[in-house]
Amino acid sequence: MGSNLSEILENVCYPEIFLSFLNDKEKKKIRSKENAILEFYRQFSCVGGDPVFSESLCKELHKKKFQQRCELGRIGRRNINQKLNLDIPQNNTFLLPRDILTAADHLIGMKFGMGTLDDINHLKNKRIRSVADLLQDQFGLALVRLENMVRGTLCGAIRHKLIPTPQNLVTSTPLTTTYESFFGLHPLSQVLDQTNPLTQIVHGRKFSYLGPGGLTGRTASFRIRDIHPSYYGRICPIDTSEGINVGLIGSLAIHARIGSWGSIESPFYEISERSKRIRMLYLSPNRDEYYMVGTGNSLALNRDIQEEQIVPARYRQEFLTIAWEQVHLRSIFPFQYFSIGASLIPFIEHNDANRALMSSNMQRQAVPLSRSEKCIVGTGLERQVALDSGVSAIAEHEGNIISIHTDKIILFVNGDTLSIPLTLYQRSNKNTCMHQKHQVQPGKYIKRGQILADGAATVGGELALGKNVLVAYMSWEGYNYEDAVLISERLVYEDIFTSFNIRKYEIQTYMTSHGSERITNKIPHLEAHLL
Repeated sequence: MGSNLSEILENVCYPEIFLSFLNDKEKKKIRSKENAILEFYRQFSCVGGDPVFSESLCKELHKKKFQQRCELGRIGRRNINQKLNLDIPQNNTFLLPRDILTAADHLIGMKFGMGTLDDINHLKNKRIRSVADLLQDQFGLALVRLENMVRGTLCGAIRHKLIPTPQNLVTSTPLTTTYESFFGLHPLSQVLDQTNPLTQIVHGRKFSYLGPGGLTGRTASFRIRDIHPSYYGRICPIDTSEGINVGLIGSLAIHARIGSWGSIESPFYEISERSKRIRMLYLSPNRDEYYMVGTGNSLALNRDIQEEQIVPARYRQEFLTIAWEQVHLRSIFPFQYFSIGASLIPFIEHNDANRALMSSNMQRQAVPLSRSEKCIVGTGLERQVALDSGVSAIAEHEGNIISIHTDKIILFVNGDTLSIPLTLYQRSNKNTCMHQKHQVQPGKYIKRGQILADGAATVGGELALGKNVLVAYMSWEGYNYEDAVLISERLVYEDIFTSFNIRKYEIQTYMTSHGSERITNKIPHLEAHLL
């Protein structure tokens, strides 16, 4: 580490333990440099057998152990400083001897019952690897390939006594092939699911334990799949995949966001007795566990009541009932703990968790209907979901509508004419129909943010999945409701659940020696009724 024995003993909290370790080594008669190198090789590098000292052994140890610099990164430096109470600057991102000595002191203290073990499943000990991190890794891989290619080109030019040019040395081929392979073959590179507007949002807020460097569905334990108290307000406890990947692919909570350090942050309202102003804070998992956090049931307490109010709260991964005066933070929204898909289920608190899981997954399988219909019973988030999905046409400026066409809407804004294009019968990634229908009339004055046209599965700017149908749980001709399923013919004849499915078929024609091929529906020697 570049430190002598006196410097090491001055910077550790338990020097007697280090000295006892050295005394044990002295009993083994480590008297020379060669014996010390052999002992180090036996402890850290030797696979088996009795090694013999040689110069090649010294070079191997020096190359493997003493020439490498371990880069912690910005997040690693921050975590080590917090765990070991160090004050090393954040810009020093490499592992230092002080880090190793302090970590050794911490482990010795753990041996004697000082400190607590880390919970590996706690979110404060995890971070999100974003798309930018994956692209950064691929860029580093492309640079390594470019370096090898430049080195090979230089060696070939020297061998043939040629003068290489910059155009021959540096090309974009390694970068292009690396990113093409990443977007085409990487397990986490997926095409956006465009079945309905809800699916587009939910798919973008998914996280996964799977993929390169992660877990697999067959080896992941139940403890990793289970719900952890630190997920509260950050990861939805309901919305996850079904089958072998249950618990390994989840969804962010409705108000959760990714912080600058890669942690999942959740919003809270700060309760202050001095100031009546309400301040909203985004806290990471390692900060909110030191506060008394009031749950969603305590949002509407009346502060004018003088008697003591007992409210449910969360503190250090435990759920308690405490007085309102002891609460530091409170939730901002009762649905804060669920994902967008689970938040669209009415009366979810009265549903079984397994049924809610299936409902949140089946909502994403609903295809847009030819005649959409708003739900009678909703949760109030349908409009915001439709707005965030971007399938509806929204007015960005105030103005008057001049004319409405099938594929565009003409606005008159501040003396200028503005054309807003509309999507017409386009095919989505899931073969569903993406179509916008205007909801305004010519000559009307519109405001900024007003709905101009509804998209697929939206009505009046609100999400509209499915239909409001009358369902009766009743017996029929001696059968119970679980033994017989009745479906009205009106659902078929009146196109209640009719949807559009667009598929793309390609036919290629070639130039042959007999001439160019033609596409026709007339085949010789076959009658028309056979075609």
